Amino acid sequence: MAPPILILRDIGLSFGGTPLLQGAALSVLPGERPCLVGRNGSGKSTLLKIAAGLIEPDSGERFVQPGVTVRYLPQEPDLSGHADVMAYVLAGLAPGDDPYRAAYLLQQLDLRGDAAPAQLSGGESRRAALARVLAPEPDILLLDEPTNHLDLPAIEWLEAELRSLRSAIVMVSHDRRFLSNLTRATVWLNQGETRQLNRGFADFEAWRDEVLQQEEDERHKLDRKIVREEHWLTYGVTARRKRNQRRLGALHAMRQERREQSRPTGDVKMTVTEGGMSGKLVAEAKGIAKAYDGNTIVADFSTRIQRGDRVGIVGPNGAGKTTLLNMLTGVLAPDTGEVRLGANLAIASLDQRRESLDPEITLSEALTGGSGDRVSVAGQNKHVISYMKDFLFQPEQIGTVVSALSGGERGRLMLARALAKPSNLLLLDEPTNDLDLETLDLLQEMLADYPGTVLLVSHDRDFLDRVVTSTIAYEGQGRWLEYAGGYSDMLNQRAANPGQATLSAAVKQNAAAKAKSNTSRKLSFKDKHALETLPKRLETLQAEIRDLEQTLADPGFYRRDPSAFDAASARLTAVMDELAGAEDDWLALEMRREALDGGSS
Repeated sequence: MAPPILILRDIGLSFGGTPLLQGAALSVLPGERPCLVGRNGSGKSTLLKIAAGLIEPDSGERFVQPGVTVRYLPQEPDLSGHADVMAYVLAGLAPGDDPYRAAYLLQQLDLRGDAAPAQLSGGESRRAALARVLAPEPDILLLDEPTNHLDLPAIEWLEAELRSLRSAIVMVSHDRRFLSNLTRATVWLNQGETRQLNRGFADFEAWRDEVLQQEEDERHKLDRKIVREEHWLTYGVTARRKRNQRRLGALHAMRQERREQSRPTGDVKMTVTEGGMSGKLVAEAKGIAKAYDGNTIVADFSTRIQRGDRVGIVGPNGAGKTTLLNMLTGVLAPDTGEVRLGANLAIASLDQRRESLDPEITLSEALTGGSGDRVSVAGQNKHVISYMKDFLFQPEQIGTVVSALSGGERGRLMLARALAKPSNLLLLDEPTNDLDLETLDLLQEMLADYPGTVLLVSHDRDFLDRVVTSTIAYEGQGRWLEYAGGYSDMLNQRAANPGQATLSAAVKQNAAAKAKSNTSRKLSFKDKHALETLPKRLETLQAEIRDLEQTLADPGFYRRDPSAFDAASARLTAVMDELAGAEDDWLALEMRREALDGGSS
C-alpha cells in the first residue's frame, strides 16, 4: 500500500482559551475519498484549513509528501483582486497545468470568463471557485461545503466530475446524498477528537449510533460503580482509614472521568409554534402563468394543496422556484390564471438569502423583535437566553451582531425566528443551507410532527426524500409538473412516464373521480344552487372557526367554566369536519363544472 500523502498528527488548537481541537488526526492516501463530519462549530473547517496549510495549529504536526499538490475550496470564496472570472481561475494553475481545462470547466459550470467578479451571485462565485480548484487536477482536493448554493444539475455534474478525477478528496458537506455517492472513508470530529471509519458516509450514521450506545453503556456501568462506592463511603469511612483514602481517591478519579465523558455538546431543541388550524384547502392554483421580459417563468400551472401536505419545489437556479412559491401563497399575482387561498392561514417563512436579517441588530433583538427579553414559543413565554440555548447559542452571544455570526449560526437563527411564529403554513426556501447533519435530523423530525402544511424549496435530495409528500419539478420552458413522493420518486416517475404529473393528496383523487364519473351529465338545478351557495357557507363556517379558536385561546376559560370549554372544543371539531365536507363538495362540483365547460368548448 502506498504511504499517506497528507498526515495531520495530534493537532491541538484553542481560541480564547477554549480548546477546539485536542489530538485530532487525519491521514490521506493517494486517491482516497474521506469525508469529515461533525456538528457545526466542532472544528471541521478549521481542521481542513490546517490540512491546507492556511492555519498553524498550537500543537501537533502537518506533513505533506514532497511534490504533492493541494487545492482548497473555502466556504466563502474571495474573487477580489482579479480582473475577471477567467483570471481568477487561471491564478489557481501551476506551471505546466493545462489552461484549456479552465475554459472547459467554466463552460461546464455555465460561467463567462469575462464576467466581473463583483457582479457574481453567491452560486456563481462558488462555481468559479470550483473551477479554480478542479482545473489543476491536484493530488489532494480539500472541499468545504462544495454543494452550498449549487442547484441540482450543478450538484449532479460535480459528482460526476469528482468521480472522474484521480485526486484524493477530503469533503466537508451537509449533503447526505452527495457524501454517500462519493466517499469511501469517514472521519468523525467530536469534542476536538477524531475517529475514523474505513467505510463511506452511507455506513457512518449506523456506526456512530453504535459507538454512542457503547459509550452510554460504559457511562451507565461507571454510574452504578460510583453509587456502590458512595454507599460504602457513607457507612464505612471510619474503618481502616488508609484504605478509605485510597478508595476516596478512586471515587474522585471516577467522577472526573464521568465528567470528561459527559462534556456537553448541545442539542438543537426545535419546537414549532402552532397557529390555529387552517381550512382543508390551503391553496388552489388554476392555469397560473408568469413571465418577465418575454421569458416565461411559469406556464399554465395548476395544483391544489390540502392541509397537511408537504410539497417540495425543485429546479435549477433561475427556473423560478421562488416565483412559483410566491404565487402559490398570494405574495405575487400571476399574469394569467388565479390562485385561491384557504381560510385562516397563518404563515411563517424562512427565506433563502436570510435577507430579513438586519446585519446590525443583535442576536437578542433578532429573536425578540427588539421588545424585551422574552420569546413566545408554542404558547410558552421563554427568556431569550433559554431559547438561544435551544439552538446552540451561548449566553455570552446575546449581544453579538448578526454580521458576526457564521453561516451555520445565521441558519439556526433564521430557523429559531421562523419556528417561534404561530403558523399553520411553513414556507421554507433552502432551509438546509449551512446546517449540520444533526440539526437537519431535528428539523426533519419537527416537520414530520408539524400539523400544518409545508412548502419547501430545496436542492437537498436526501432531505426532500425524507420530508415531502409530493414534488413540483421544473420541466423546461416554464412548465412545472407535480409528482407524488420525494425527489427519488419524481425521478422514477419521470423516467417511467415522461411529462406525466400526479396528484399527491387522496382528496384530490377523490374529487377528480367524482367529477369524472359525472361529466356526461349536465349540472342539475341542485348542483348549480350548491355552487352558488357553498362559497357563502364556507365563509360562515370559517368565521365560526375563527371565533371558536379565539374563545378557546383564553387561558382562563377552562378554569371559569370547564363544561363550556368542553362544549366549545366539541363544536370546533364538528365545524371543522363540516367545513372539510363542504370543501370536498365544492371541489367536486367545481371540477365537474370545469369538465363540462371544457367539453362544450
